[in-house]
Amino acid sequence: MQFPDGLPAAPRLRAMFTLTLAVGLSVLGASLPNIALPSIAAELRVSPAASVWVVNAYQIAVTVTLLPFSSLGDIYGYRRVYGWGIVVFTIGSLLCALAPDLQFLVAARILQGLGAAGIMSVNSALVRTIFPRALLGRGMGLNTMVVATSLALGPTTSAGILALGDWHWLFLVNVPLGVVAMATLHFLPRTARGAHRFDVASALLNAAALGLFIAGLDRFGHGGFMLAGIALLAMAGAAGFVFVKRQMTLSAPMLPVDLFRRPVFALAVATSVCSYMGQTCAYVALPFLFHAGGASEIGTGLLMTPWPVAVMAISPFAGVLSDRFSAGLLGGVGLALMTAGLLAIAALAPGAAWWDVAWRMVITGAGFALFQTPNNRQLISAVPRERSGAGSGMISTSRLLGQTMGAAVVALVFAALQARGMATAAAASVLVGAGLVGVAAVLSLARLKG
Repeated sequence: MQFPDGLPAAPRLRAMFTLTLAVGLSVLGASLPNIALPSIAAELRVSPAASVWVVNAYQIAVTVTLLPFSSLGDIYGYRRVYGWGIVVFTIGSLLCALAPDLQFLVAARILQGLGAAGIMSVNSALVRTIFPRALLGRGMGLNTMVVATSLALGPTTSAGILALGDWHWLFLVNVPLGVVAMATLHFLPRTARGAHRFDVASALLNAAALGLFIAGLDRFGHGGFMLAGIALLAMAGAAGFVFVKRQMTLSAPMLPVDLFRRPVFALAVATSVCSYMGQTCAYVALPFLFHAGGASEIGTGLLMTPWPVAVMAISPFAGVLSDRFSAGLLGGVGLALMTAGLLAIAALAPGAAWWDVAWRMVITGAGFALFQTPNNRQLISAVPRERSGAGSGMISTSRLLGQTMGAAVVALVFAALQARGMATAAAASVLVGAGLVGVAAVLSLARLKG
C-alpha cells in the first residue's frame, strides 16, 4: 500500500527501525576496519600503504555508484534497491570476514561498498516516503542522529571487537544485523515505479568522471607524480563534461541538471559540498593536532568525541526547527557557529586541558548539526516526489565529494608545511576548514534571497 503523505505513526516507527539499522550498518562499515589496518597488514603480509586499499576500495565503490543506484530507485522502487543493498552488503561483509589475502579482501570490500551505496542512495527518498511533509524535518533529523551516533561509536566499537577477537570479526558482526534488516524489509513502504529506462551510458560516464577525479586528487594528496595527477583530473573533467551534456538530453537525468536551474537546489548542494570539505579538513587534521599536544590515541579519541555527541544531541532539535524555519537561515547560523568553533580550535594552546578542547568541539558539532538536517530536508523537498531518488543521491554524493576533496586539501597543506612541524600543519588545516565552512555559511544565507 502506498501513502501519498507518509505513513501512520505505528508503521512509521517500524519502517524507521529498518531504515536506521541499515544506515547504521553502512556507516559503521566504512569506519570499523580503520583502526585495524596495522593488524590486517601484518596478518596478510602486505605493506601499510597497500592495506589502505581496504578503506579506499569501499569509499570509491560507494562514490561512483550512488547516482546510478538512486536512478534505479526512481525506476524500480526505493524499497527494492534498498533491499538489494542490504543483501549485497551482508554478503560482502561475510566474504570480507573469510578473506584469505588482500586481493580477496579488497574485492569483498568493493562488494560491500556497492551494497552500502544501494542503502545510502535511496535512504533520504525513503525518509520522505515514510514521514508526512509536515514532519519531514524530524525524520531527516532522526536520520542525521543515527549517522552521527554510528560515527561516534565507530572507534569504540572497533576497539571493543578487537579486544575480544581479531579483525575478521569487524566484518562478521555485520552479518546477523544484516539478516535482521533483511527480515524487516517489509516494514518499508512500496513506491511507484518510474516510466523511464536506466541509462547505462550515463552510469559509466558518472563512474569514469568520479573515479578519475578521486584518483587525480589522490595523486596530488600523496605527493605522487604531478603530471599524472593533472592528466587524471583532465580526463575526469572531460568525462564529466560529456556526462553533463548527456544529462541535458534526458527527461529524467541521473544527475538532476534541470534541478540545478533552481537557485535553492543549486545553493543547497554547493553549501553541502563546501561544508563537508571544511568538516573533513578539521576532522582529518585534529588527531595530528591533539597528538602534537601530547595526547595518546585513546586520549585523542576522547577529545574528538564531543563533536559527534553534539551532533547527536542537536540533530533532532534541528529537525523540528527545519519544519518551521528557512534552511538558508538555520544553515547560515549553524555554519557561522561552526566557523567560530573551528577558529577557536585552531587557536588552542599545545596541551590544552580537556574541558578547554571540549567546549570548542561542542560548538563546532552543534553548528554542523544545525546546518545539516535543514539542508538535507530542503534538498530532498526541492525535487519532485517521483524523482526523490535523484535528490537522495545528490545528498550522499555531495557529502562524499566534499569529504574526498577535504581530505586532499589536508594532504596538500601537510605536504606544504611539513617542514614547520605537525602542529603547525594541523592548525593550518583547521583554519582552511574554517574558511571553507565560512564560504558555506555565505552560500546558505544566499538562499534567503530566493
